[in-house]
Amino acid sequence: MDGMSKELRRFNYLMGEIDAAYHEAALNLGLSDSAMRILYVLCGCGSFRCSLREVCLCSGLSKQTVNSALRKLEGEGLAFLEPIGTKGKDVCLTDAGQALAEGTVARLIAVEDAILGSWPAEDVEKYLSLAEQYLTAFREKAKHLGNR
Repeated sequence: MDGMSKELRRFNYLMGEIDAAYHEAALNLGLSDSAMRILYVLCGCGSFRCSLREVCLCSGLSKQTVNSALRKLEGEGLAFLEPIGTKGKDVCLTDAGQALAEGTVARLIAVEDAILGSWPAEDVEKYLSLAEQYLTAFREKAKHLGNR
């Protein structure tokens, strides 16, 4: 094995720094990383409500981590689960949860939008397109890691 290319080292460094920056943002907002991700998804839904399945999918968190964080948010009076149909549940923010989301993650979303909004449209499209291509290729190749 030849080790890692300098491009891959740079990529990993940048990914780690982005993760660290979001962790620092969560701390600055007085939130745990998982609470910030859940509130972020709920803010993104526009109605402070979406399915538990969507929260798991869009947050990138495991179902166990989401459930643990939701129990804490419920205990703080910030969120609740509402049964939908026979199997589904919606995650909903209380008025206090909505106020918290508006005072925290909505500000973070505004920062992100401002950054992307300051880039030329073709740069935003190229960045997103390359990130999508990388993700698609990685997922496909990662499927075969167990097959030697």
